[in-house]
Amino acid sequence: MKLPVSTEWVLHCTTTLAQLEAGATASAAQLALYFDVPAPYLAKQLQPLVKAGVLAASTGPRGGFRLARRPEEITLLQIVEAVDGAASPYECREIRQQGQGALSPDQCRHTCILAAKMAEAHEAWRTTLASTSIADILATLPAGAQAHTRRRLTGAGTGTTGTGTSTGTGTGRTGTGRPGAGTA
Repeated sequence: MKLPVSTEWVLHCTTTLAQLEAGATASAAQLALYFDVPAPYLAKQLQPLVKAGVLAASTGPRGGFRLARRPEEITLLQIVEAVDGAASPYECREIRQQGQGALSPDQCRHTCILAAKMAEAHEAWRTTLASTSIADILATLPAGAQAHTRRRLTGAGTGTTGTGTSTGTGTGRTGTGRPGAGTA
Protein backbone atom coordinates (compact mmCIF):
# COMPACT_ATOMS: atom_id res chain seq x y z
CA MET A 1 0.00 0.00 0.00
CA LYS A 2 1.34 3.41 -0.90
CA LEU A 3 -0.12 6.44 0.80
CA PRO A 4 0.22 9.92 -0.69
CA VAL A 5 3.08 12.11 0.53
CA SER A 6 0.49 14.40 2.12
CA THR A 7 -0.25 11.66 4.66
CA GLU A 8 3.27 12.03 6.02
CA TRP A 9 2.81 15.79 6.13
CA VAL A 10 -0.41 15.73 8.16
CA LEU A 11 0.95 13.12 10.57
CA HIS A 12 4.02 15.26 11.24
CA CYS A 13 2.03 18.50 11.41
CA THR A 14 -0.39 17.04 13.95
CA THR A 15 2.48 15.74 16.07
CA THR A 16 4.22 19.09 15.81
CA LEU A 17 1.10 21.01 16.85
CA ALA A 18 0.79 18.69 19.85
CA GLN A 19 4.19 19.93 21.04
CA LEU A 20 3.10 23.56 21.28
CA GLU A 21 2.01 25.19 24.51
CA ALA A 22 -1.69 24.79 25.32
CA GLY A 23 -3.76 27.15 23.16
CA ALA A 24 -0.85 28.07 20.88
CA THR A 25 -1.38 27.90 17.13
CA ALA A 26 0.79 27.63 14.05
CA SER A 27 -0.26 28.81 10.61
CA ALA A 28 -0.09 26.65 7.51
CA ALA A 29 2.70 28.95 6.32
CA GLN A 30 4.71 28.35 9.52
CA LEU A 31 4.22 24.60 9.26
CA ALA A 32 5.12 24.62 5.56
CA LEU A 33 8.31 26.55 6.26
CA TYR A 34 9.08 24.27 9.21
CA PHE A 35 8.92 21.16 6.99
CA ASP A 36 9.94 22.77 3.67
CA VAL A 37 6.72 21.81 1.87
CA PRO A 38 4.42 23.94 -0.33
CA ALA A 39 2.19 26.12 1.89
CA PRO A 40 -0.92 26.26 -0.32
CA TYR A 41 -0.98 22.47 -0.75
CA LEU A 42 -0.33 21.87 2.96
CA ALA A 43 -3.18 24.23 3.90
CA LYS A 44 -5.55 22.17 1.73
CA GLN A 45 -4.34 18.94 3.34
CA LEU A 46 -4.94 20.26 6.87
CA GLN A 47 -8.60 21.13 6.17
CA PRO A 48 -9.87 17.51 6.35
CA LEU A 49 -8.29 17.28 9.81
CA VAL A 50 -10.33 20.29 10.89
CA LYS A 51 -13.46 18.75 9.42
CA ALA A 52 -12.74 15.48 11.26
CA GLY A 53 -12.28 17.28 14.59
CA VAL A 54 -8.58 16.45 14.87
CA LEU A 55 -7.45 20.06 14.43
CA ALA A 56 -9.12 23.38 15.12
CA ALA A 57 -8.49 26.40 12.93
CA SER A 58 -8.79 30.07 13.78
CA THR A 59 -8.46 33.14 11.62
CA GLY A 60 -6.91 36.52 12.24
CA PRO A 61 -3.42 37.77 13.00
CA ARG A 62 -2.91 35.21 15.78
CA GLY A 63 -4.80 32.48 13.94
CA GLY A 64 -3.66 29.11 12.77
CA PHE A 65 -4.05 25.47 13.61
CA ARG A 66 -4.01 23.69 16.96
CA LEU A 67 -5.18 20.33 18.24
CA ALA A 68 -8.96 20.14 18.68
CA ARG A 69 -8.61 17.43 21.31
CA ARG A 70 -6.01 16.23 23.77
CA PRO A 71 -3.12 14.20 22.24
CA GLU A 72 -4.35 11.10 24.11
CA GLU A 73 -7.65 11.34 22.20
CA ILE A 74 -6.18 11.53 18.70
CA THR A 75 -5.01 8.33 17.01
CA LEU A 76 -2.87 7.89 13.95
CA LEU A 77 -5.81 6.09 12.33
CA GLN A 78 -8.06 9.13 12.79
CA ILE A 79 -5.49 11.31 11.06
CA VAL A 80 -4.89 8.89 8.17
CA GLU A 81 -8.60 8.27 7.62
CA ALA A 82 -9.37 12.00 7.71
CA VAL A 83 -7.17 12.59 4.68
CA ASP A 84 -7.10 9.21 2.92
CA GLY A 85 -10.44 7.63 3.83
CA ALA A 86 -11.15 4.26 5.39
CA ALA A 87 -11.48 2.11 2.27
CA SER A 88 -9.32 -0.98 1.98
CA PRO A 89 -6.51 -0.54 -0.54
CA TYR A 90 -7.24 -3.98 -1.97
CA GLU A 91 -10.34 -4.76 -3.97
CA CYS A 92 -10.89 -8.34 -5.11
CA ARG A 93 -12.54 -8.39 -8.52
CA GLU A 94 -12.93 -12.18 -8.54
CA ILE A 95 -10.68 -12.68 -11.56
CA ARG A 96 -10.44 -16.29 -10.50
CA GLN A 97 -13.82 -16.66 -12.24
CA GLN A 98 -12.68 -15.07 -15.51
CA GLY A 99 -10.71 -16.08 -18.57
CA GLN A 100 -9.44 -19.47 -19.64
CA GLY A 101 -8.59 -20.45 -16.09
CA ALA A 102 -12.00 -19.55 -14.67
CA LEU A 103 -13.14 -21.58 -11.72
CA SER A 104 -16.76 -22.64 -11.55
CA PRO A 105 -19.14 -20.68 -9.29
CA ASP A 106 -19.30 -23.80 -7.13
CA GLN A 107 -15.53 -23.59 -6.55
CA CYS A 108 -15.85 -19.92 -5.56
CA ARG A 109 -18.53 -20.16 -2.88
CA HIS A 110 -16.07 -19.05 -0.22
CA THR A 111 -14.27 -15.73 -0.08
CA CYS A 112 -11.12 -15.67 -2.15
CA ILE A 113 -8.21 -16.58 0.15
CA LEU A 114 -6.12 -13.74 -1.30
CA ALA A 115 -8.87 -11.23 -0.57
CA ALA A 116 -9.22 -12.65 2.95
CA LYS A 117 -5.47 -12.34 3.63
CA MET A 118 -5.36 -8.80 2.25
CA ALA A 119 -8.33 -7.83 4.44
CA GLU A 120 -6.60 -9.41 7.44
CA ALA A 121 -3.44 -7.40 6.76
CA HIS A 122 -5.44 -4.19 6.33
CA GLU A 123 -7.23 -4.79 9.62
CA ALA A 124 -3.92 -5.39 11.42
CA TRP A 125 -2.59 -2.10 9.99
CA ARG A 126 -5.74 -0.26 11.12
CA THR A 127 -5.56 -1.83 14.58
CA THR A 128 -1.97 -0.68 15.03
CA LEU A 129 -2.78 2.88 13.95
CA ALA A 130 -5.94 2.96 16.11
CA SER A 131 -3.98 1.88 19.17
CA THR A 132 -1.32 4.58 18.74
CA SER A 133 -2.18 8.07 19.94
CA ILE A 134 -0.34 11.32 19.37
CA ALA A 135 0.50 11.20 23.10
CA ASP A 136 2.20 7.83 22.49
CA ILE A 137 4.30 9.42 19.74
CA LEU A 138 5.21 12.39 21.94
CA ALA A 139 6.34 10.00 24.69
CA THR A 140 8.98 8.55 22.34
CA LEU A 141 10.57 11.88 21.37
CA PRO A 142 14.06 12.61 22.68
CA ALA A 143 14.49 14.84 25.72
CA GLY A 144 14.28 18.49 24.72
CA ALA A 145 12.55 17.77 21.42
CA GLN A 146 9.32 19.53 22.34
CA ALA A 147 11.11 22.68 23.50
CA HIS A 148 13.16 22.62 20.30
CA THR A 149 9.98 22.34 18.23
CA ARG A 150 8.30 25.25 20.04
CA ARG A 151 11.40 27.38 19.62
CA ARG A 152 11.86 26.59 15.92
CA LEU A 153 8.19 26.74 14.92
CA THR A 154 6.84 29.66 16.89
CA GLY A 155 9.95 31.39 18.16
CA ALA A 156 8.75 30.80 21.74
CA GLY A 157 11.37 32.14 24.06
CA THR A 158 13.48 33.64 21.27
CA GLY A 159 11.35 36.49 19.97
CA THR A 160 11.66 35.17 16.42
CA THR A 161 9.76 32.79 14.18
CA GLY A 162 11.40 29.43 13.41
CA THR A 163 12.55 28.44 9.96
CA GLY A 164 12.16 24.70 9.98
CA THR A 165 13.43 21.56 11.64
CA SER A 166 13.43 17.88 11.06
CA THR A 167 11.35 14.82 11.68
CA GLY A 168 11.91 12.38 14.50
CA THR A 169 13.40 9.96 11.98
CA GLY A 170 16.28 12.21 11.00
CA THR A 171 14.93 12.59 7.47
CA GLY A 172 13.78 16.17 7.75
CA ARG A 173 15.62 19.41 7.31
CA THR A 174 17.17 21.76 9.78
CA GLY A 175 16.96 25.51 9.39
CA THR A 176 20.02 25.23 7.18
CA GLY A 177 18.29 22.84 4.78
CA ARG A 178 20.68 20.02 5.65
CA PRO A 179 19.45 16.67 6.96
CA GLY A 180 19.45 16.49 10.73
CA ALA A 181 17.91 14.96 13.81
CA GLY A 182 15.11 16.67 15.65
CA THR A 183 11.43 16.30 16.36
CA ALA A 184 8.39 14.65 14.90
